[in-house]
Amino acid sequence: MFKMIYNIARTELQMLFYSPVAWLLLVVFTLQSAILFTGRLEGMVTSLEMGYDIYAVSYNVFANPWSGVFASLQSYLYFYIPLLTMGVVSRELSSGSIKLLYSSPVTNVQIIIGKYFAMMLYGAIMLGVLVLLMCCGFCVVKNFDWPLVLTGILGLYLLLCAYAAIGIFMSSLTSYQIVAAIGTLIVLMLLSMVGGWWQDYDFVRDITYWLSINGRSDTFIAGLICSEDVLYFLVVICLFLALTIIRLNAVRQKIPFSIVLGRNVVVILCACLIGYFSSMPTMKVYYDATATKMNTLTPNSQEIVKKLEGGMTITTYVNLLEESGTWYAAGYFLNPDMERFERYLRFKPDMKLRYVYYYDTCANEQLDKLYPGRSLREKMLEVCKIHGLDTNKFLTPEEIRAMIDLSGEGNTFVRQIVRENGEKAWLRVYNDMQRFPSEREISAAFKRMVMKLPVVGFVTGHGERSYNHNKDRDYSSFANDKKFRYALMNQGFDVEYVTLDKPVREDIDIMVIAECREPFTEAENVILQRYIDRGGNLFVLGEPKRREVMNPLFAKFGFELMEGQLVKQDTNLQADVIISWPTKEANSIAYDFGTMYRNNFVIVSQGVSGLRQVENKGYKVTELFRSDTVGSWNELETTDFVDDTIRLNPSIGEVEQSYPTIVALTRDINGKEQRIILSGDADCISNGELMGSRKGIRASNFSIITGGFFWLSDNEVPIDVRRPMPPDRELYLGRVGFDIIKWLLVLVLPALIVGSAILLWLRRKGR
Repeated sequence: MFKMIYNIARTELQMLFYSPVAWLLLVVFTLQSAILFTGRLEGMVTSLEMGYDIYAVSYNVFANPWSGVFASLQSYLYFYIPLLTMGVVSRELSSGSIKLLYSSPVTNVQIIIGKYFAMMLYGAIMLGVLVLLMCCGFCVVKNFDWPLVLTGILGLYLLLCAYAAIGIFMSSLTSYQIVAAIGTLIVLMLLSMVGGWWQDYDFVRDITYWLSINGRSDTFIAGLICSEDVLYFLVVICLFLALTIIRLNAVRQKIPFSIVLGRNVVVILCACLIGYFSSMPTMKVYYDATATKMNTLTPNSQEIVKKLEGGMTITTYVNLLEESGTWYAAGYFLNPDMERFERYLRFKPDMKLRYVYYYDTCANEQLDKLYPGRSLREKMLEVCKIHGLDTNKFLTPEEIRAMIDLSGEGNTFVRQIVRENGEKAWLRVYNDMQRFPSEREISAAFKRMVMKLPVVGFVTGHGERSYNHNKDRDYSSFANDKKFRYALMNQGFDVEYVTLDKPVREDIDIMVIAECREPFTEAENVILQRYIDRGGNLFVLGEPKRREVMNPLFAKFGFELMEGQLVKQDTNLQADVIISWPTKEANSIAYDFGTMYRNNFVIVSQGVSGLRQVENKGYKVTELFRSDTVGSWNELETTDFVDDTIRLNPSIGEVEQSYPTIVALTRDINGKEQRIILSGDADCISNGELMGSRKGIRASNFSIITGGFFWLSDNEVPIDVRRPMPPDRELYLGRVGFDIIKWLLVLVLPALIVGSAILLWLRRKGR
C-alpha cells in the first residue's frame, strides 16, 4: 500500500515539474518572498544608519502582523493553490486516464493520498524558500529567534496543506480545470466568511467560528502553537480528503445518491464535533515558542490566577442603548471578545464567560436626538429594527434592575467578576484608543479578590485637591474616573478621604496631601506625625502659591519649596509651563520612570516650584524629575506670565540651571521601608494635564500615577506586566552587505530556479 502511494506521489510530482505552471508559481513565490524579506530588512538597516535602536528583529521581519514576511504571504497563499491543484484529479477525469487507474490494483484512498503527498512535497519545496530566508536572517541577526520563525513556517505549511486538500476535493468534482480552480477559490472564500455566519445562536456560532480559516495561522506566526489550531488544520485536511474519496468511490462503484449524501453528512458532523470539543478551554494545550513568552501571561499574572481557587464567572452586561451598544450586542462581537481572556483561560480553564443583554437609561445624546420623547422600549425596538437584532434577548429595565444595580457604572458596558466565595470586582472599558482592558487591568481586578490591596487616603479639610469633581484642577481622573485606564481604582487601589481630626486608620497604606490652602492645626500635625512615625507612605504635592502653607509639611522631610517659581524661555509655550525630564536614577524607583527615561518622555505642568533640601532628616533622597538645564531658572520677580515678559536677573539670585521638581525619599522604620514622594507641583496629575496635550511634546504625566503609586504600594499595584527585552536587537549588517543580500535574493535566486526549469526541460526533451 505504501509503495503504491509513494509511486503515485512520485509520478504526480514529476508531472508537476514537467509543466511550466509549477515552476512559474515557484519563481513568483520566491520573488515575492525575497522582496518582502529584503524590504523589512532594509527598514532595520536604515533605522540603524539614522541612529535609532532596533528591537525584536526576528519578530518584526518575519512575524509582525502588519508587515512581516509571514503575515503578508499568508494573504497571498490562496492564489497559488488553485492553480496548482486544479488539474490533480480533473486532468484524470477529462483525459479518461482515471479509467486506467480504476482498472489497476489501486484504491481511491491510495490515489488521493498519493496525489496529496505530492502536493505536500511541493508545498515543502515552496516553503524551503522561507527556510533559506530564515537562514539568511540567522546569519545577519544577533540572537536570532529560531523557535519563533520555525513556528511561523509550520503555520504557513499547515495552511498550505489545508488549501491543497480543498483544491484536490474541488478538482474531483469536475473535469474542467478552470472550474476546479474557481471552485477552490469560492470554497476558500466561504471558509473565510463562515466565521461571521449565524452568530446569534450559541452552538452554531461556536461551530461556524471554529470552521473559519481566516487568520488561522496568526497564532503560529506570532510564535504560539495551540492544539486547537493544529487540530483544525488536521481536521480540515482529513475532511476534504475524505469527501474526495467518497466522491470517487461514488463514481467508481455507482453508489446511490442517498448513501453518498449520508456519508458526507457523517464526515462533516464528525469534523464539526471534533472542532467543537477541541475548542473548549479544558481541551487546549499551548506552547509559546517566543524568547520572551510574549503570548503567555507574565509571571505576576500567573501567580494571581493560581490563587483564584474555585469557580469564577465573568458576566458582561451590554446596554443596547449606549453609544456602542449595537456593536457590543451584535453576534459577531462575541467570539473575538471572548478571545481577550484566552491567556487567562489557559491557566484557569474553569473560568466561565457569560453575557447579559438589556436596555436601560444611559448617556447617549445621539439616540436622544434621533428619538426625542420616545420611551426606552420604543428606542430599543427602533434600534433592533435598524440593526436586525432580536428584541427578545434584551432584558427590560425592571428585569435588569432586579438582577443587578448597574447605575453606579452609568448603565454602560461593564463586566462583573464573581467568584464562588462571593467576592466581586468590576472590569470596565475605557475612553481611549485601546478601549478594552489590558493584562495589567485584568490582573489588577483579579488580584483585588485574592489579597488586600492598598488603600489611598486623600487628606481633606484644608482646601486640598479633591477627587469628587471634574474640574481641571481636581484629581477625579487619576483617582476614581471609571473610564480612565490609569485611574487608581482601575489599577487595583481603593480610594477614600482621610481627615486628621482623628488617628489615621491602620488600613490606610498611602496618604496624598495635595496643595493645602490652610495650615494644619497643632493637633492635626500630631496625628500626621504619628502616621509618619509608624512608617506610612505619603505623596505630598505643593504649589508655588501655597509655599507658606506647604513648607511646614515639606520641612518634616528636610525639604522646602523654593521662593518664586520655575520658568523657561520658549516661544511655543507660556513661560510658567515647565517640562520636567526623568533622571537616570528614577529607574531604581519605578520601571515606568525608566521607560520614560529611555524613550525621552517628559511630564508637563503649569506652575512649578523647585525643591531644595535644607536639612538631613535621615532619608535617602532620589531625584526623579528635573527641569530643563538651558533657558530655565527660578523666577523671583515676574508673576504675570501672560502679559509680562520674563527676564533672567542673576543679581537677585536667579540662576539658569536645572532644578529638581519631584523627589523620592526612603528610610527604614519599624521593620519596613517608608516611601515618600515630594512634588513641587500639584497640577501635573490634575484632570487638566492628564486629559490635555501640547503639540510637539511627548508628555507622559500618567506615568507619575502608574510609576509613583507602584512604588508607594511596595510594588504591588499597578501589576508589573513587564517582559524581558527581546534578545535580537543587533544586526551583523551594513548598507553594502544588505545590497549584496538583496540582489542575491531578488535576482540570483529566482534566476537559479528559472535555470533549473530550463535545464530540466532540455534534459527531458533530449530524452
